[in-house]
Amino acid sequence: MRNVLLLCVLAAVLTAFRSAGRTTATQAPVPDSIMPVRGFCIGAPRKPALDDFIKFIKEELVTRKVNTLILRVDYNYEYESYPELRDPGALTKADVKKLVQVCRQNKINLIPQLNLLGHQSWAGQTNNLLTKFPQFDETPWVKMPEKYEWPNADGLYCKSYCPLHPEVHDVVFKLMDELCDVFESTAFHAGMDEVFYIGEAKCPRCGGRDKAELFAGEVALLRNHLAEKGRGLWIWGDRLIDGKTTGIGMWEASLNNTYRAIDLIPKDVTICDWHYDRPDKTPVYFAMKGLKVITCPWRKPEFATQQVKDMLEYRASSTPIMKDRYQGMMQTVWSGAEDFMDEYYGRKQPRPREDGKPVDTVHTQTKCFRQLFTEINKATM
Repeated sequence: MRNVLLLCVLAAVLTAFRSAGRTTATQAPVPDSIMPVRGFCIGAPRKPALDDFIKFIKEELVTRKVNTLILRVDYNYEYESYPELRDPGALTKADVKKLVQVCRQNKINLIPQLNLLGHQSWAGQTNNLLTKFPQFDETPWVKMPEKYEWPNADGLYCKSYCPLHPEVHDVVFKLMDELCDVFESTAFHAGMDEVFYIGEAKCPRCGGRDKAELFAGEVALLRNHLAEKGRGLWIWGDRLIDGKTTGIGMWEASLNNTYRAIDLIPKDVTICDWHYDRPDKTPVYFAMKGLKVITCPWRKPEFATQQVKDMLEYRASSTPIMKDRYQGMMQTVWSGAEDFMDEYYGRKQPRPREDGKPVDTVHTQTKCFRQLFTEINKATM
């Protein structure tokens, strides 16, 4: 009888142990609950590199549990609405559908980006929109230099289009719609970072107007257009931070008074908060303003480590309503897909610096990418 009782007790313990094991496995947190957005932002590949990039998605992004991919398309697509805006050799609809398919198969949210408002030129080159529609230029009196240098007398970093030009949105909206349709996306990234030319005194439409109101008006206009088809707007966050009060400065924040737009824009705009020289804790600022925010590192692995730690802490220590605003992390890449993959796979040596100083092989986009997702996946395992 005693042996029977012992066997019964042993069976009960084993049953409880197995049940507890099953419960633990069932209740293990899924990555989305810990870090909802695990993103990667990069220039869309050119046609010759498309298959290589799709391979990169499968072998490097999927294995790291990336669930959001922003492709900076700009004019690397064969637009049908305005064919004159296409880059030479741009991606076709069939090319884009290959990207859509691999992302859908692997549950990656694919979001196209087209730089709007600012970044309508780079160095000495005017980009396609203002080349074909020069009447949209906010500063037509500023001529592109033969040799670009910063700083310069015109304060030229990048050109902007005039947000109050009566015809600019006829073009912009069609480009946005076409990209969202072909990418089958539920969101669109409009860029809108580093806008230095806005509300210029000599502009016949914008001169004398409040720059924060102009910026907020453009955000709202783009957001409302997208919302008509159930799509969301994502933008970079630098123009919404007071660069003087915070000491963050003119690049990662605003010194031209656009920062007050944070209280004027719709609260369902998603903010991509990039900081590359310091891991500033500005996500708290955006979240307290009612905005969803994603932290974006670039090339410093130690900053990515700190920013992941911060994001996890924000989510763990916030009220439920605030927690949902801290959406996660996104690696940013400021080269084309081809250059990034060359560096990642060691196919090419780093380019020599123009100033002759040694190349920094520690602070690189690829090392930051590896470190970022090592830290994220530690937390989500």
